[in-house]
Formats: sequence, C-alpha cells, structure tokens
Amino acid sequence: MKMTVRQKLTVVCAYGLCLISAPDIRAYEEIPLAESGSLSGTVHLDGKVPMPKGYNLTTVPDPVYCGRISDGKGWRLLQPFDIGPKGEFRRVVVYLEGIDKGKPFEEYTPPRIEAIDCRFRPFINIVRDQHNVLVVNMDPAMHDIQAYETSNLGPRVLFNVPLPISQRYPHEAGLSTRVHQHYEGKTITQSVKMTRDRKIFTMQCGFHPYMESWALVADHPYYAIADHEGRFELSGIPPGTYQVKVWHPYVREDIVQTITIEPNKQTSIALKVEAPIGRLYANQMVEHAYALYTITEDVLSQILPTLEKQRINADQ
Repeated sequence: MKMTVRQKLTVVCAYGLCLISAPDIRAYEEIPLAESGSLSGTVHLDGKVPMPKGYNLTTVPDPVYCGRISDGKGWRLLQPFDIGPKGEFRRVVVYLEGIDKGKPFEEYTPPRIEAIDCRFRPFINIVRDQHNVLVVNMDPAMHDIQAYETSNLGPRVLFNVPLPISQRYPHEAGLSTRVHQHYEGKTITQSVKMTRDRKIFTMQCGFHPYMESWALVADHPYYAIADHEGRFELSGIPPGTYQVKVWHPYVREDIVQTITIEPNKQTSIALKVEAPIGRLYANQMVEHAYALYTITEDVLSQILPTLEKQRINADQ
C-alpha cells in the first residue's frame, strides 16, 4: 500500500525515530466574506522608557557628519522605543495570531527604507515573504546594508550590498557638517526570502552601527503599525475569537489579548505593554558614560549636534 508523506512520518515516529512533529505547512487561504467585523484600539507603554543604545562616534566612519545628531559629548544614541508624551507606543506592530483564512491581501507596496542623517527610517516595517523592499541612500556618506532573517532559530544573511551615494553631492561631502541637503541615490531593490519559519527581518549598516531597521513578516493581511497616537485598525475580519499580539524587536515578553469579533461590528481594545526593565542591549547608554576611547577637545569641537541634540534620559 502506498503511504502519504504524513503517514510515513507517523510510522517513523511510532518506532521512536522522530523527535518532533511534522511542521504545519498550511498557507493562508483567501475566501469571500459574507460578513466581517473590525478591530481598533491603542497601544501604550506602561512604565519607564528604556535607555537608548550609545555609540562612541570616534570609533566609526564619518563622525563629523553623523555627529550632527548626537548628545554633544561625542556619543550617538539610538532609541528603539518611540513613545509619546502620554505613553503612546508608536510604530509597533499589532496583528492577529494564527488566523488561517479571511480577506485577500491588498496589492503589495514594497516598503521604502531611507538612510537619512545616518539613521534608517522607518525603524519598524511590515514586509511579505518572497516580496521586495526598497532601500535608498539620502546621505552624502557611504552606507552598506546588511539584512538578516532571524528568530529563536538564529540569524541568516539575506543580502549584503553597498548603498550608492547620489552623484549630486560634492566630493568628500560626508566629512563636512555644512552639507544638509538630501539627494536621493540609486534605489536598491532586494527580495525578502525567509526560511525555516523565520518571521523577523532586520537590517543594519556595516559602517554605522547605530543604523537599524526591523520588520515583521506578514503571513496574512491582518497586520497594522500603530500611528503617532498609538492607534491601529484591522478590518475585514471573519467573525470568531482571536488572539491579538503586539510586536517590537526589543520587547521580549509576549503581549497577547483575546478578543471576539462579531459580524458587522467594531471591537475596541486598549493594549498595554509593560516597559522592559534591566539591560536590554550590550551597549545600553548610562547617565554618566565613561569614554573608553579618549575624545580630545579638538575632535569634540568638530562633532557638533547641529541637526539634533539627543537626550540620554528618555523619561516622558
């Protein structure tokens, strides 16, 4: 008798040779919806805003140009948490967990990530597997994009390519604080091809370590990014009971809330994320940072926060 793949796996496991179950390979199914509901809500951070990352500008390329955004003492900060004055948690991903059928995907628009003022914007995106992302250099400084897929299984390189500078910039403009224009370089198009159930996309600059961008890979259409007021909305949801999740690359605890969607009704929820405590990253900034590398007065006089002076203390 000819056995199916699933039957073969079952027989092997019966003899003790299989230590894990077969993976669930079901894909999301697009179906017509006679009735649907919607979900809206807000996301807030509850507690003290975590400290930013800190990078000594004397150890990386283009310290003068990139130092236009700095703390005025030779440090460039990266604050992964975008929090409003009332605790609004901005640009976090909110999505339904485990929904396997529903409305069709909308036409895909590749997210555009800009390298501008030595930072990647936006910091958080939503992408789709087997689809493209667009990256463009708006700076007069060279950038090198290194993209990875990652999960609890570990990281894997997706692509590593240079990011061209616009030819409109004068030679060596990246060494000067006088250059404030932003000219668009050649747009780099790269395909996201995830493997082994990985769902997290991350990108950094190989020259400037304080440049990061993250994304969650959507496997169905019910994903949203909270806006400037921490608000989000999901529409066209089949009636039923679901788990709503919040994702941010530096929040390690699962943020989950169960909701019930009723036909032709809008459900509203308020999601709270407990602020992470303790040391979140190896280079977490402290109030009184010591200089492992001496910053002379001459060097410090060139690294001026002419565009933005950053604050170490991120309390609201």
